[in-house]
Amino acid sequence: MAINFNNALGVHEQAVNLRIQRAEVLANNLANADTPGFKARDIDFRAALGAAEAQSQGLAMTRTDDQHIDTAAAMSERAALMYRNPHQPSLDGNTVDAQQEQARFMRNAMDFQASFQFLNSKFTGLSKAITGE
Repeated sequence: MAINFNNALGVHEQAVNLRIQRAEVLANNLANADTPGFKARDIDFRAALGAAEAQSQGLAMTRTDDQHIDTAAAMSERAALMYRNPHQPSLDGNTVDAQQEQARFMRNAMDFQASFQFLNSKFTGLSKAITGE
C-alpha cells in the first residue's frame, strides 16, 4: 500500500513553506526600516494557507473559459503580498514600524518551529510504521 504524503502530512507542509515566505517578507521589511518611501508588506497567512489547502484537496477553483482569471496561478508561485496600513507613518513615507515587525517576525518563527516539530513527529511516526517498530 502506497503512502499518500498529502493525507499523512496534512496542511503542515504548506504551512512551513508559507512561514518561510513570510519570514523573508518580514526580514525585508526590517532591513528597509530606514529606507525613505519603503512600504511594509506582509502575507495574509490564513488566506494563503486556505488557498493552498483547497488546492491540495482538489477544491481549488477551476477555469471553464480561457478568459476567466486564473486564481491558482496567483497563489502558486508565492503567496499574495499585501501592503500594511501603518499606525503612524513616518515623514519620509516609510511605513515600517521596527518593533512591530520584530514582534511579527518572532511570532512567525515560533509558529514555524511548531509546524516543523509537528512535521518531524509525523515523519518519525511514518518511519516507525514502515520499519515495524
